[in-house]
Amino acid sequence: MMSDFYFLPEILAAFGQPESTVNMTGSGDLPACFRVTDLATASIAAAGVMLQHYRSASAVDAVATDPVNVDRRLASFWFGMTIRPQGWQLPSPWDLVAGDYQTADGWIRLHTNAPHHLKAALAVLQQPAERDAVAKAVLGWQATALEQAVVAQGGCAAEMRSMAGWQQHPQGKAVNAEPLVHISELNRDDRAGAECAASIDAARPLAGIKVLDLTRVLAGPVAGRFLAAYGADVLRIDPPDWEEPGTVPEVVLGKRCARLDLRRTADLAVFKQRLAECDVILHGYRPGALASLGLSDDERYAINPHAVDVALCAYGWTGPWAGRRGFDSLVQMSSGIAQQGMATFAGDKPRPLPVQALDHATGYLLAAAVLNGLWRRREQGVVTRSRLSLARTAHLLRSGGVDRADKTQALAVETADDIAPWVEETSWGAARRLKFPLAIPGCPAWWQYPARELGSASAHFAHHPLTPGNNQA
Repeated sequence: MMSDFYFLPEILAAFGQPESTVNMTGSGDLPACFRVTDLATASIAAAGVMLQHYRSASAVDAVATDPVNVDRRLASFWFGMTIRPQGWQLPSPWDLVAGDYQTADGWIRLHTNAPHHLKAALAVLQQPAERDAVAKAVLGWQATALEQAVVAQGGCAAEMRSMAGWQQHPQGKAVNAEPLVHISELNRDDRAGAECAASIDAARPLAGIKVLDLTRVLAGPVAGRFLAAYGADVLRIDPPDWEEPGTVPEVVLGKRCARLDLRRTADLAVFKQRLAECDVILHGYRPGALASLGLSDDERYAINPHAVDVALCAYGWTGPWAGRRGFDSLVQMSSGIAQQGMATFAGDKPRPLPVQALDHATGYLLAAAVLNGLWRRREQGVVTRSRLSLARTAHLLRSGGVDRADKTQALAVETADDIAPWVEETSWGAARRLKFPLAIPGCPAWWQYPARELGSASAHFAHHPLTPGNNQA
């Protein structure tokens, strides 16, 4: 029930949703001083509640009374890696330089997975891409000065701050004052009458919904993966030179992945055609980046005034860092999470969360925002724009308090019974997946497409009906 869930009432309230019947099974906690497993359970449950809300033709529909069930232990596992390669290995998600480094007065994290971010950090430090050389150079810097220099160079870095320090920081103050989800109404949709709740397939409620996915790495892709599990036609678009080998097999399940160079006139024209066709645009470019390509909020709206628009950023939508590049691990450093872990566990270096919980939780909240937007378009004739951030999700997690590890119950280790029975024929070889933690009667999660490499599909939405394949949970 709702009383068993930390965070869920606040999440649902952000979407104007009342308390709902949610059943929790399983037990245990991820090893952290924050309520990470509670956040995992609540964010997945919230996406399930919003899916249930969307698939119900009315409040008295029998579908509306189907319970939402979340397995706490599996939810914890799904905040990590769910794919289990059969006879091959996933590459490391980190390059050789990325990581935490001691400075002259503290700690800093360098995020260098993207080649241009690595180039920026090395340019500031004037070192080759060798970890020992970088570590020696970082020791000669003050943390704040190095953070500022790397960011100014176009790179990604975060000084380790305390929770109290973040509370007093101008960006911390700005983010903490923001709503969990910014929702704005764009227009009254004159096509709303064409959408009918009674016509929705309760077993495959998002069939026919076209999602244009411009997100990368984790949070946005997690949202698209969730939507694809219930029938959405998710088309992911990446630049020609973008790669993320350590995460792609995990997050492209159920999607078609294409490449377009939006700086080229012809590719931009193709993208605009897809934008005109979609029901949802999901994007994670930092604020202002799409505008530089001629795809500002107003320009996207002019192309498709009916599309539900959902976006995320790293450090929030207001404040001096609103346009700053960032990732989960950097926000954990900035917002005091890594420092609190170090202090709680009496460590001598930053201790982040055991999983990238800000990314994963925000991903499920993004999916909930999409579902809320689709429901409002259908039932109220209103098109919405929703905005979320990793930093605001961090604020939600910290609001649950610091919970010492000796007060938690360890998760039972993974067993063969935790693995779904189907085999996924990915671009890299056969794989298995963990069972999905969310269960709604009559509405199973299954994915039409196995994980495929980036650029493996054409930049078009599918033109065939989705039918159950072998990727079923």
